[in-house]
Amino acid sequence: MRLSREEVIHVASLARLGLTDDEITRMQDSLSSILEHIAALDRLNTEAIPPTAQVAALANVMRDDVVMPSLPREAVLMNAPRREDGFFAVQAVLGTAEDDAE
Repeated sequence: MRLSREEVIHVASLARLGLTDDEITRMQDSLSSILEHIAALDRLNTEAIPPTAQVAALANVMRDDVVMPSLPREAVLMNAPRREDGFFAVQAVLGTAEDDAE
């Protein structure tokens, strides 16, 4: 299945792509090649193959939850750029009361 130049231009416009004449010619060859591969796959007889949603078996890989001592608070906060009352101090993500007053 060979795509026409006009079809490539139409697809490019749908994708909001501005292509040069050389790119249109290259895309015409590339997209036509892709469609030929899809057509070859479409000709395969898949009647005996059941539909599958997942081709590889899924399994949860989880480790045992082992309680271990954590680092001391001072060691954790040692390289923090700002801290306040033993916690990381960060900028407000949402507005603050001071922002509302302005």
